[in-house]
Amino acid sequence: MRIVFMGTPEFAVPCLERLLNDGHQVTLVVTQADKPKGRGHRLQPTPVKACAEAHGVEVFQPEGLRGDEAYRRIEGENPDLIVVTAYGRILPQRILEIPRCGCINVHASLLPKYRGAAPIQWAVINGESESGVTTMQMNTGLDTGDMLLKRTCPIFPDMTAGELHDRLAQEGAQVLSDTLKALEAGALRPQKQEEAASSYAPMLDKSLGRIDWTLPASVLHNRVRGLSPWPSVTVFCQGKPLKLHRTAVGEEYTDVAPGTIVKENPLTIACGGGTTLLLQEIQAEGTRRMTAEEYLCGHPLPVGSRLESDKE
Repeated sequence: MRIVFMGTPEFAVPCLERLLNDGHQVTLVVTQADKPKGRGHRLQPTPVKACAEAHGVEVFQPEGLRGDEAYRRIEGENPDLIVVTAYGRILPQRILEIPRCGCINVHASLLPKYRGAAPIQWAVINGESESGVTTMQMNTGLDTGDMLLKRTCPIFPDMTAGELHDRLAQEGAQVLSDTLKALEAGALRPQKQEEAASSYAPMLDKSLGRIDWTLPASVLHNRVRGLSPWPSVTVFCQGKPLKLHRTAVGEEYTDVAPGTIVKENPLTIACGGGTTLLLQEIQAEGTRRMTAEEYLCGHPLPVGSRLESDKE
């Protein structure tokens, strides 16, 4: 098929690569603008742009999609299909109407649950036991189009959002391949989304990384793994930030105040309801990520001291 592909982050790369490997004619890749990264703030291409250029596919980076420039550029490709994977913007109606087979989106949730910008992270934060990928026929709503195919993926109790992201990126490529084969065979059976079962996954921001030790350890554990690797949960030890990368729910009960260190090995923190949280991998400002045991070798944290939610 003659395809225009629209995507931006690393999650979308396996889908683009699968389209090319399946022999589809990807004539144009549309991605968002390059952004500055690192200490030098040098402009870096989006992961999808880097992939497209490596395969010799032309790249288009419009400032927006509502102007005539974007419409004419995409229409000029005369695509059979537009495939969208984490592009980052809603497509206007006139672009949706360009391809004869419409526009198909690859979304990282089991729709209609977790529509929106951060479905992977919110599924983990909310303690879901499974997630997945859904392909859908796009409309002008936010992930509200008719569902096409799904693939389910378990979320293990200690799986982080970053780990689930990598798994779903590969699952997304496979379900996209299956969807296009079914489309070509005339075997797709679109299914309406049930509004009563829908939920929303809003964009993440750093404020979510503020921890409330009065919550149960299971809730905090899900928050830590759901915000890993970004924006991450941050606590403060003697006024200095400490990122929490990996935790576990403790088995012992405690009656000390939430946020108090109750044991140094393993590093155990009191939480709400008498529960405890084990800190397994942490990172101090300006240092590498390390195990709690490694950190304690040079930074002792005595039993009875506190990890604060905010800078003192």
